[in-house]
Amino acid sequence: MTGESQKRLRDYGITPGVLPTGKWNSITDVAGVKVGNVTLIRGDSIRTGVTAILPCDGNIFQEKVPAAIFVGNGFGKLAGITQVNELGNIETPIILTNTLNVGTAVTAVVKYTLQQKGNENVQSVNAVVGETNDGYLNDIRGMHVTEKDVWDAISKASSGKVAEGNAGAGTGTVCFGFKGGIGTSSRKLPESLGGYTVGVLVQTNFGGVLNINGIDAGKQLKKFSFSDQILKHADGSCMVIVATDAPLDYRNLHRLAKRAFMGIANTGGIAANGSGDYIIAFSTAAGLRVPYNEKPELLSQDLLSNGQTSPLFLAAIEATSEAIWNSLVAAKTMEGYKGHKVEALQMDKIQFTNDEKN
Repeated sequence: MTGESQKRLRDYGITPGVLPTGKWNSITDVAGVKVGNVTLIRGDSIRTGVTAILPCDGNIFQEKVPAAIFVGNGFGKLAGITQVNELGNIETPIILTNTLNVGTAVTAVVKYTLQQKGNENVQSVNAVVGETNDGYLNDIRGMHVTEKDVWDAISKASSGKVAEGNAGAGTGTVCFGFKGGIGTSSRKLPESLGGYTVGVLVQTNFGGVLNINGIDAGKQLKKFSFSDQILKHADGSCMVIVATDAPLDYRNLHRLAKRAFMGIANTGGIAANGSGDYIIAFSTAAGLRVPYNEKPELLSQDLLSNGQTSPLFLAAIEATSEAIWNSLVAAKTMEGYKGHKVEALQMDKIQFTNDEKN
């Protein structure tokens, strides 16, 4: 859970977008979605962790949720992507960690799934594990994340407020040359547009020229990719998890994920050559769960029409951008591996006008 000292973008009077947020302004505003973090900060070199996103209560393997994955730039190691996009559903918790611990996390999720009641005869599990490379601040070659860390993140998952910044899989990440991390946000559509909720969680570790609600913050601070102030590249990655209670199948979830990618661009991200930018979108809508036993053989599902998806697209763009900004605002300066130090974004040094705040 978040501490009292953790600030978010709106604490500075900046209210991006036109759609209202949910109660928590978090992915957990989508009913049933839970998030858990395990943060590993040890000695002077271990700066990493695990973030678990549970799409729903109960045994998700037995009652899978519709899902889709969009690849903005594929320089990454996202496990489970082909089966999700082939069958259109997710059957495990979604795990985020560092690049070299993807294998550990996959094994942990498989073991977690096999031991669940009702899964005694299961012989295949499609674990979904995403990553970013935290090797600048973390001793990534030490592969310090354990299976127990993954299980602990799953067991700690809860609704309500979500820890942001230097938490879980965002512990050792860097974004736009500043300390990055975990961020989250949500949008709630008015009843006239369906009343649906879209929630987003991000793990930010990418570059570009930071833009905050229309302000060239990176340019103002003279700190941006390819400048003299930081490394001469923009490589890194961004994992984006999009949850909604709108009744969408794989096809429209894939369309929703594409729009979330636009939210990355809205913050100044450029999807650099070495950036692994993946968006995983899923729906928690009642009546869309896919049973493992595939009975009945014919599925009857009520789905949102194409013409009603545009407000959701806007919600995904807005929530993704704000989640990224929250990951930066909440993060704190960190020193780690080989003495590397990454400063936190200093909001008080950015010049905002009243028009740009609203």
